[in-house]
Amino acid sequence: MKFVTGARAVALRAALLVAIGGVAASPAAAEELVVYGATPADEWAVYKAAFEAENPDITLTQLRDGSGVIIARVIAEQNAPRADVLFDIPATGMLTLVEKGLIEPYAPANLAELDPRLVDDNDPPYWFAFSGYAALICYNRIEGEAKGIPAPESWLDLTDPIYRGEVTVADPGSSGTGMMFVAGMLGLLGEEEGWKYLDALNENVPYYTHSGRKPCTLAGAGEYVVGITLESSVIREIDGGAPLDVIVPEEGMFWEIASAGLVKSTDNPEAAKRFLDWASSREANTLYSDYWSIIAIRDLAKPRPHLPASFLDDLREIDFQWIAENRERINAEWQQRYATKIEPAE
Repeated sequence: MKFVTGARAVALRAALLVAIGGVAASPAAAEELVVYGATPADEWAVYKAAFEAENPDITLTQLRDGSGVIIARVIAEQNAPRADVLFDIPATGMLTLVEKGLIEPYAPANLAELDPRLVDDNDPPYWFAFSGYAALICYNRIEGEAKGIPAPESWLDLTDPIYRGEVTVADPGSSGTGMMFVAGMLGLLGEEEGWKYLDALNENVPYYTHSGRKPCTLAGAGEYVVGITLESSVIREIDGGAPLDVIVPEEGMFWEIASAGLVKSTDNPEAAKRFLDWASSREANTLYSDYWSIIAIRDLAKPRPHLPASFLDDLREIDFQWIAENRERINAEWQQRYATKIEPAE
């Protein structure tokens, strides 16, 4: 007997199955869920893998950028939304989007376990925060010693001429960390004195970065002595071998919370809700604890390396609502004063 092999055999088998009505249905393609946010690629990969393992019928696609850029993009796309869900957006930015009617309220499955300070007050909430982050100073001790530049002890120290050309910080128009710092200084000193401080700081800044994490990367590489950045960025750089010291300023740290929410008019509401349910879960919070000092389920938080034991006691009281209501005005003023020093787009 002569056997039929190869492509012809496959075609014959397919024809036979059709003839007898026994063709098996092809597995359905996974539904794509578009997530806008600021989570770094390596960290996002962990969350994506964990979610997709539990939800094999959904594929996550991240559009990553600075939070200021993301917020502006959601506003620009409001008549034809491209994002389904937001993840890792500052609460101050999320409040702006809520005010513009661009976020749909939704109570995630594990809401009761989340720290109420990290959840919107509305019922159901428009957003919840899965974690929080604080702004502090990273200092390159090798470069500082070589250049005769001491470690700063306070935010005010950074206006000293000894730091001329050695301090980097993010643009508040593109970075939530940048906005956190600028709004924090205005809240600390009052607007009149706060803008005077920022004018003086500007004299010491060679350029403003698009990302809130980059200042610490620059300091870790020895390009500049000081970076104003996130505590998680300092930990990453030190773990990578950078000769950095963590400095919690005497005045305390400004902080933000990284929130998640459902984009109004998404074409994939059920998949988006499943993602938000997962994002509020204990499993997800266990993953967050490897990257964040503040997480929504407090009993799952881990001590973070390289940070002082008093870290959580040094967080200043922040008026998130005031920042949300004034962020556009603050950013417009900041851009008018300092935009000529923003780094070129990559």
